[in-house]
Amino acid sequence: DLVYDLAHNIAKFEEHDVDGARRSVLVHRKGATRAFPAGHPDLQGTVFFERGQPVLVPGDMGRYSYVLVGQPPCGTNTFLSSAHGAGRTMSRKAARTATTAGRVLDALDKGGTRVRAASKATLVEEYPEAYKDVAHVVDVLDKAGIARPVARLRPLVVIKG
Repeated sequence: DLVYDLAHNIAKFEEHDVDGARRSVLVHRKGATRAFPAGHPDLQGTVFFERGQPVLVPGDMGRYSYVLVGQPPCGTNTFLSSAHGAGRTMSRKAARTATTAGRVLDALDKGGTRVRAASKATLVEEYPEAYKDVAHVVDVLDKAGIARPVARLRPLVVIKG
């Protein structure tokens, strides 16, 4: 059964306060996701109305990912949006020259993470050091009042297509 589905890039008309007035605006989130807090009208009638909308923030293959929940009053500055990932520290090309598939597989195996990848190139492009530490990203979201962490998840199996 599907637990939760989340698009990585989305554009949707929503009601937000803009220049002191409530307006319908097209919010385009690229690499971002909605972070509606508990009680938000768009959550009325859903299982998230009382707790807030889940915010999934994937990390990298070797460390962890987070589940957060939107916090009021972040909407004024972010249109109720949150980061949706750790973000890269190096390009895919740089990652391909920084390590080998064997090293990535060994490191992940030592950390208890199993991997299924379509190719060695895909695996190397996505190795953990190619990404920021998602814990720092989540800390910023929390301190800014955008979303607060609810759970930290450790990868057990990673599938890279």
